[in-house]
Amino acid sequence: MPVPKGSTIDPERTRATILDAATPLLYERGLDGIGVAELCALLGVSKETLYRHFGSKDGLVEAMLAERSARVTRWLAESAEAAGEDPHDQLAAVFDALQRWYDDPAFRGCAMLNAAAQHHVENVRALTARHLDRHLALLTGIAERAGAADPSALGRQLLTLVEGATVLAAHHKATGAADHARQAALALLSTASRPSH
Repeated sequence: MPVPKGSTIDPERTRATILDAATPLLYERGLDGIGVAELCALLGVSKETLYRHFGSKDGLVEAMLAERSARVTRWLAESAEAAGEDPHDQLAAVFDALQRWYDDPAFRGCAMLNAAAQHHVENVRALTARHLDRHLALLTGIAERAGAADPSALGRQLLTLVEGATVLAAHHKATGAADHARQAALALLSTASRPSH
């Protein structure tokens, strides 16, 4: 990522470029699967540049996780929204989106849960908790719109299905994990929803 002579260095752009390039490497290889020297070599940056923008490899990891969480949350919310007004269609769309992700050859599980398992430290645990809270908010909102008697409890049940399907797809190579979870989620939503009058 050498900067051409005479060009202006934009720290935010440099930081974003490093983050964009590092994200797939850290996701594919795991947080401990690549050292700082190799990471810098693959990114084409010096250790000094990495440290100047992120403070440490852990700082880069935390920035990557925060950005990825925001992107995944936005993607799932947009998938639900694109399905229209019906909460059942919205919930189905979330699981359909997840299944497409699971079917991607680059799928390696949830980066947040992987990171929490690899680095059981407070910063990563807090990022993972916020990530799960965002998923919970989306699913609880769908439960509320469906008229669930207890949207909070149903949201947690749906989150369990989402995260369970993700773990199975990543670690058990369960074919159609999201499709199976989708069926269970829709059954739960139908059972928990109040009949309309």
